[in-house]
Amino acid sequence: MKVAAIVPAYNEEQTIGAVVHALQRSPLISEVIVVSDGSIDRTVQRARRAGASVIELDTNVGKGGAMKIGADQTEADILLFIDADLVGLRNEHIRLLVSPVLSNNSEMTVGVFEDGRFATDLAQKIAPFLSGQRAVRRDLFQLIPELEDSRYGVEVALSRFADKNNSRVTVVHLHDLSQLMKEEKQGFFKGFCARMKMYWEILRTVKL
Repeated sequence: MKVAAIVPAYNEEQTIGAVVHALQRSPLISEVIVVSDGSIDRTVQRARRAGASVIELDTNVGKGGAMKIGADQTEADILLFIDADLVGLRNEHIRLLVSPVLSNNSEMTVGVFEDGRFATDLAQKIAPFLSGQRAVRRDLFQLIPELEDSRYGVEVALSRFADKNNSRVTVVHLHDLSQLMKEEKQGFFKGFCARMKMYWEILRTVKL
């Protein structure tokens, strides 16, 4: 079975190269696809330099739309979704996410940070269903409706669909992995505004 790593990315020039390099080094990954979601920085150049296939979108369609577009560009049996702003991604993390689906013990995995950074660890312990690190069977992913409109609510949509359909989901713990917070990437004010927008998109999906 083939595994495609799909990385939705919006202005992630600081971390995208290291994330792609880590995915490229994994023997479990057949291809790495970065979907640049209207990025205006050097995300595209750095992703290509690291060896990823890059889909460059002219306008921002949101995380859910970028994930759907990436999935439509591969015929891999398993889709591994990885956030572009991760810090410390290693082969062991990838193996933990992919192996349960490869062995057919699960239809989806959800990765939860542990022993990384306090803020990101705490957020995922409170709401693990919001994790962006997931492996999912392609046939299951294709059944989930309206992902292209879910934006940051995409993880809620994935978790809700799996729960309603009694899909086999495994939570795995990703030690020493974290991600940059929006305030670190954009400055406090812009980052805070971006975080509030993200929360609104998540809440909108929860209410649907």
